[in-house]
Amino acid sequence: MWLGVLVSLVLAGCSSTPKSTSSEPDHSSRYTIKQDRAPSGNFDVSGLQDAVPRYEQPRNAGNMAQYKVWGKTYRVMDSNDGYVVRGIASWYGEKFHGHKTSNGEIFDMYSMSAAHKSLRIPSYARVTNLENGQSVIVRVNDRGPFHDDRLIDLSYAAAKKLGYKSKGTARVEVAAITVREDGSMTLAGKPFKPGVGAPAVAAAPVPGQSAGGSSGLFVQLGSFSQRDPAEALLAKARGVIETPMRVREVTTGSGRFHRAQIGPFSDESEARHAQNLLESRGFGQSIVLTDSH
Repeated sequence: MWLGVLVSLVLAGCSSTPKSTSSEPDHSSRYTIKQDRAPSGNFDVSGLQDAVPRYEQPRNAGNMAQYKVWGKTYRVMDSNDGYVVRGIASWYGEKFHGHKTSNGEIFDMYSMSAAHKSLRIPSYARVTNLENGQSVIVRVNDRGPFHDDRLIDLSYAAAKKLGYKSKGTARVEVAAITVREDGSMTLAGKPFKPGVGAPAVAAAPVPGQSAGGSSGLFVQLGSFSQRDPAEALLAKARGVIETPMRVREVTTGSGRFHRAQIGPFSDESEARHAQNLLESRGFGQSIVLTDSH
């Protein structure tokens, strides 16, 4: 589905895509399988290669600034630079095989691809299974999964290569790969060459884990090219929570941005509590980040 149509069409490619609401037409009939499943047979992933990161011109398809699913607002990041987060990965397969993803491409469950709620698409990411240390590089070209406890949906093949297809989910680290026009790459903001000494990255921990040696955690409500919208967003947040706030200016390969952030918080539980409170008051999809991102 192309993003310029309805939001329901934009999101129809992902395994966690919701059923339509009363204000959205029902497109669920386009799927011939009710419940998602793995393909029959034993697909061999031993020789399956990672997705190869390459520069692609920025595009509008799949990248509206924000969208709403099940009454919850999600925001698309203005840049993937420096993104690294830990959370729960799931997978999707045969039900969606051959159908369009959120940016209009065709989903292939045998390819190394993924769906994410907020990363710009198409893009690339290294996904590491924290339970067995295995890593893959996937091309992110879809939206989802739309469950609060899920970070990313991998294709059937990518999940099988990471060793969690039969379990259904796994704890993972997702680190964005940014490719510039000259072919140079960064992994979570650090210089990177696929297959050559991939650098370690420090991710925002999963809920319940300690933030470790982090210098502080922040709840980011939004990121803007101008400072005024960020200030306005924080002004509204001050009516909900009494916590230090800031507008952090950062320069990425895509330009200068002004990030509306609340914090710092000393640990993960405090940051998640503030995040849940703000989202319950209509602040949509926020992100918990370390001070370095």
